[in-house]
Amino acid sequence: MINSCDRNDDYRDMKTQMKIDKVMVYVPDRIVRQGFWDGWKEMFSGLYQSRELIWRLFVRDFSAKYRQSILGVSWAILNPILIVGVFVFLNRSGILIIEDTKVPYPVFALLGISLYGIFSTGLSAAASSIIGAGPMVTKINFPKISLVISSFGQALVEFAVRLVFVVIVLILFHIVPPRSALLFPLSLIPLLLLTLGFGLLLSLLSGIFRDTLHVVSLFTTFLLFISPVLYPSPKAGPFVILSTWNPVSYLIIGCRDVLLTGALSNQAGFLWTSLFSILVFLVSWRVFYIAETRIAERI
Repeated sequence: MINSCDRNDDYRDMKTQMKIDKVMVYVPDRIVRQGFWDGWKEMFSGLYQSRELIWRLFVRDFSAKYRQSILGVSWAILNPILIVGVFVFLNRSGILIIEDTKVPYPVFALLGISLYGIFSTGLSAAASSIIGAGPMVTKINFPKISLVISSFGQALVEFAVRLVFVVIVLILFHIVPPRSALLFPLSLIPLLLLTLGFGLLLSLLSGIFRDTLHVVSLFTTFLLFISPVLYPSPKAGPFVILSTWNPVSYLIIGCRDVLLTGALSNQAGFLWTSLFSILVFLVSWRVFYIAETRIAERI
């Protein structure tokens, strides 16, 4: 006969084994031993499983940002309007001579500053995402990339608000985009990947050096004035070299061309920059994945 005590012991052993099966054991060199393709498989699987967490973090950050704001998301268009207004005044007063933009300058500048806002706002938000969630990072084990992506989502919301205002301005100036403007969302993908890729690296770097956030702010301000955001791409002068080696220039020009004219003015530049953006994103994501286990130690 089987003793009841033995049955109870076996039942406890089964329950213990079931609990052990559900526990993931982390070892220091787990990622080092991991195969190349196994790592990518785990990265995509982890990102998919974190979709609900990303959404919850995004809603939390969005609510906290605009909870006690009178104008709410309307603030997203006030800054671009002020900047464009200053450049319109400088252009019409003759202080700043801007070449022909082929479309009304307010439309050209407003669309350019809106596109650049994805890069500048997204980069700053991603860079400060992990530092801003310091207590959460040190006390809870979860995919840290969720913080970066949810913070980057705030830049997309602001762009969506600005894009609505751009459409209104297009209507006021009686500009009808071509049918190929339907590809505009696809043309945004390289800009999004480039921003998110650099944002992943800067989020790690800011955990080590707090000065990173100040450098990012200065960098995005400087890049605004050397990129063809508020003026056409220069044909001569020192800014030609800066524009040639500036990947953001090709992406902004390409997105603006797709929406306004339907044809890329520099197809080769946009194509190569798009490939570069994909490479930056994949490499940055991989580096972030490898360094993720040590993020809590640096916060």
